Amino acid sequence: MAKTQQLIDGPINKALLSLAIPIVFGQLLQSAYQLTDAFWVGRLGANEVAAVSVSMPVTFLVIALGAGLAMAGATLTAQYMGARQYDKVNHVAGQTMLMVFITSVVLGFLGYLLSPYFLRLLGVEEAVYTNALSFMRISFVSVIFVFVYNMFQALMRGIGQVKVPLYIVLGTVLLNFVLDPLFIFGMGKFDGLGVSGAALATLVTQALAALTGFYILSKGKHGIHLKWRDLSPDWTYIKRAFFLGAPGSVELSARALGLITMSFLVASFGTVTIASYGVGSNILQLITIPGMGLAMAVSTLVGQNLGANRVDRAAKITVIGSVWSFVMLTVLGVFAYLLAPSVVKFFIPDNPAVVEQGAEFLKVMCLSWGFIGVQLSIMSAFRASGNMTNSMILSLLTQWVFQFPLAYILSKHTVLAEKGIWWSFTVTNVLVALVAVAWYARGSWKKTRIIEQDDIETLATSEEALIEVGERRA
Repeated sequence: MAKTQQLIDGPINKALLSLAIPIVFGQLLQSAYQLTDAFWVGRLGANEVAAVSVSMPVTFLVIALGAGLAMAGATLTAQYMGARQYDKVNHVAGQTMLMVFITSVVLGFLGYLLSPYFLRLLGVEEAVYTNALSFMRISFVSVIFVFVYNMFQALMRGIGQVKVPLYIVLGTVLLNFVLDPLFIFGMGKFDGLGVSGAALATLVTQALAALTGFYILSKGKHGIHLKWRDLSPDWTYIKRAFFLGAPGSVELSARALGLITMSFLVASFGTVTIASYGVGSNILQLITIPGMGLAMAVSTLVGQNLGANRVDRAAKITVIGSVWSFVMLTVLGVFAYLLAPSVVKFFIPDNPAVVEQGAEFLKVMCLSWGFIGVQLSIMSAFRASGNMTNSMILSLLTQWVFQFPLAYILSKHTVLAEKGIWWSFTVTNVLVALVAVAWYARGSWKKTRIIEQDDIETLATSEEALIEVGERRA
């Protein structure tokens, strides 16, 4: 494919931009689900914002348990595409989609049943509990569609096709923008569902996105063509994907558990702090999207270049992506520092206490955002090379060695109180970035091979034959 050839042989900056820009716009649009919810729910009050904030980490934990399979599928797809093994690309896509669907059904069902126990463990206040339970249960129902669509996005990204998901997200976000206020506040004789309406609007639009993505894969017009035989269980591949993806599941689960543990700590300071933390987390999610987009572009390029046995080029891509990400997120951090109160007011305009505390949170953490960009790019390169364990260890360091211990000590055992939680973000961002750079510089990640060596050798032999033919004709 011409697109694959460009990603393997073309200018790196151009290749990064061609992938990153659509991915960033797609991620911005996708985050609009949460931002639209946050905007309209913020009009209901601080208790409702707290209900959404406390529910999100729990939902993310359940999603994370099965997300390692998606990582494995996307990594293998990218490397097989780079090796030009197109039949294996289709097979990997089908098997991964099958595993993701089954996993999402099981985890969504368990999450729905266990939602009350999660909230009781978190010690949620009675004023928040009812709304949080309703929001969480609807979110667990939508897990199936979230899994399927995210897998579709990952597969498309793995083969370098990033525009189709962008168009789908654009359509569903516009629909969500209409459905959110309708479902939350109602219209005419329909009174609206409050916090539950926000979750229901997201469920409807995510379902449409998932069904559209699966339809596109079944038609085979964009690089992957799913057929029924690709959806028949291949236990050899499933075993391989499980062991490849297990560290990714542990990584994301550890991150989600870290967020839940942080929620325990934040909740101990009251509703205002919970709401401030929720607003700050939403802003952080939005502002790091450019770094995430670049990291995803790095992952695709590194995976395809390693599949084509272009190891040095893969290393260069990682460095360039990390530098770009650092600069971009640092610039955004400066703007966030200067405009902190206004940014927080966008989410909760009528609560001065939340605006003050949320702005303080934002100012403390925003100047370290560039270091998050470095982490994202390097961890994506590790995953794309099949070194899921490296990325897992960095995530464990982030949540359990640095951030939570720092947050607990600084907030509970110093005069900083809740400000200690805010400072834990800054210190952690810098420390983990330094560890990631040092680990990357060792170069051991370059030696990992997750696709069959004969696939790479076949590609190299074919290219050598073509060169020979060209030289003879010359």
